Amino acid sequence: MAVRPSPKKDTSSDYRKNAQRAETAAQTQRLKDYLAPTVAGEGLFLEDLEIRTAGVHRTVHVTVDLPETETGGVSLDRIADISRVLSDAMDQDPHDDGRPYSLEVSSPGVSRPLTEPRHWRRNIGRMVLVTPVSGDAVTGRLIDADAEGITLVPELPVKKGMKPKQGEKIHLPFDGIAKGRVEVEFAHLEDDPAGEDANGFESTAEEA
Repeated sequence: MAVRPSPKKDTSSDYRKNAQRAETAAQTQRLKDYLAPTVAGEGLFLEDLEIRTAGVHRTVHVTVDLPETETGGVSLDRIADISRVLSDAMDQDPHDDGRPYSLEVSSPGVSRPLTEPRHWRRNIGRMVLVTPVSGDAVTGRLIDADAEGITLVPELPVKKGMKPKQGEKIHLPFDGIAKGRVEVEFAHLEDDPAGEDANGFESTAEEA
């Protein structure tokens, strides 16, 4: 009678890594929930939070964005202001374990992927490149984003030097979109904060 091999057990090293990842994920979610109201109180939206550890030191990277009702990007002054507010909030965190940390605050650039409905709503009026789940990629002007998906006016390919032509507007459901991103236009450069780096981020850092 054949004997089935026993399932492979975690080594002590794997166990520690898995436990550390689970602990970091829990800490990240707790800190995100704790800081989100503070960010909202400053008129911004907490887009993302990441914790990176090196020994006992932590680097907390917070990404903030404007609310859906505002256009443009987060100014450098607002980044500096929210950095100070978040630093104070973290110093007063009743559940913090006291380990030293560095706080980095940045805003997402136009090159970030459009992965959530709010990302699309924030970029109505911009030129976007959309790759559907099936079919060819479409470049067009985003004119609406509702609860179900997006509506855009596609730009039709023309010969070099000719004025771009627009096709009939189309609607794509969110579940039919594989990925999307904003296409940078010179006319919209003034919408983005001055001083962003090549990745579209401007950040400040504080040590605690």
